[in-house]
Amino acid sequence: MTVALAILALLALIAAGIHVGIALGIIAAGLMLFSFNIPAVLIAQTAWGSIDSYALVAIPFFIFSGNLMSQGNLALVIMNLVASVVRCFKGGVALALAVSSMFFAAVNGSSVACAVALGPAAVKLLPNEGYDARFSASLIAVCGTLGLMIPPSLSFILIGSIVGMPIPDLFIAGIVPGLLELSLLALGTVLISRRRGYGIVQDRPDWAGFRKALPSASGALLMPVLIIGTIYAGLFTPTEVSALAAIYAALLVLVVYRTADVFAIWRTLRESVKQTVMIYGILLGSGLLTAMLTRLGLAAELTRFVSEADVSPFVFLLTVNILLIIVGMFLDGVSMIVLLSPILFPLSNAVGINPIHFAVIMTALVEIATLPPPVGLNLFVMSKITKIPVHEIIQGVLPFYGIRLFGLLLINAVPALSLMLL
Repeated sequence: MTVALAILALLALIAAGIHVGIALGIIAAGLMLFSFNIPAVLIAQTAWGSIDSYALVAIPFFIFSGNLMSQGNLALVIMNLVASVVRCFKGGVALALAVSSMFFAAVNGSSVACAVALGPAAVKLLPNEGYDARFSASLIAVCGTLGLMIPPSLSFILIGSIVGMPIPDLFIAGIVPGLLELSLLALGTVLISRRRGYGIVQDRPDWAGFRKALPSASGALLMPVLIIGTIYAGLFTPTEVSALAAIYAALLVLVVYRTADVFAIWRTLRESVKQTVMIYGILLGSGLLTAMLTRLGLAAELTRFVSEADVSPFVFLLTVNILLIIVGMFLDGVSMIVLLSPILFPLSNAVGINPIHFAVIMTALVEIATLPPPVGLNLFVMSKITKIPVHEIIQGVLPFYGIRLFGLLLINAVPALSLMLL
């Protein structure tokens, strides 16, 4: 009864417009203080313990480096580089956008940040190449979701910190599923473009243009190599490489590309701090809620129930997929992860699902959650950038949403996709 009332109160606060982190903190701290008579000092220590993690230090650095790489015309440089080779067939420039999204996904680790980085450049390039504006906005919204799967993923950092899993292993596990998602999106993009007659086709690949554009793009292209390569080689931890990535990004935009000055760096730093505080606020509230649920014994009781009921992995995953797709329509990805990870991961272990595979599944579900309304953050981001109404972007996203669901099905059904590089 206590849990049910707490959930109803939490939903009421969120519906009233209160930030998720504050709503979580109010409900959890209130129950701990008044229902369990826990001293306020212990509540504060519990909240602090939820963010007192070395791994979480990587979050502000990755956010800062991703925001820096969004400065200037870096997205347009990379898209033109790829487009010079693939513009020779129908849908080639749209394919260049999809491939470029992999680069920005490997830089910022965030779905929304990836869409923001690609949006302005793609809005300039694609309509001039004969692509419908709604299609362009929809494609950017969908391609931005790759930022949560391809490392460095903020989703994997949060899951690893909350559940206690090695973040480098999670990063490596996301590489093949991320490439699978990119391949499916690229195939769908080309097929839709050909069917609708989008794109201006040139006679042959422009290798001269590619060689001319490569030197200017090489500095930015080395960023994913720096991040993924050093982690995969075991040279740095994710936290260490996040600081290195921030320094490298600052040097790129200040010295190499000169797309930002010291004042722009300062503004980017302030914005990154705001974004980090929002995430940490949710983590603080979630830490209190997790402590309260542990005291109530909810996770242990659910795990015992699932074990005794002999629930099959198929039934469990089907239930989780449906649940998170629905929940994702009303909560952002960070809130979904911090609220549900402490409950779902013990249950997945109880039914015999590999925890790393389940982390990849959960991340894929969080990716999809950025698309459907009413929350659909990527939809609103692209609506703001392109000035196209949200309902029109939703119509353009629908074919890609089906592609994302097919990719989710493959990730669920084939654990080897997540585990083959480990």
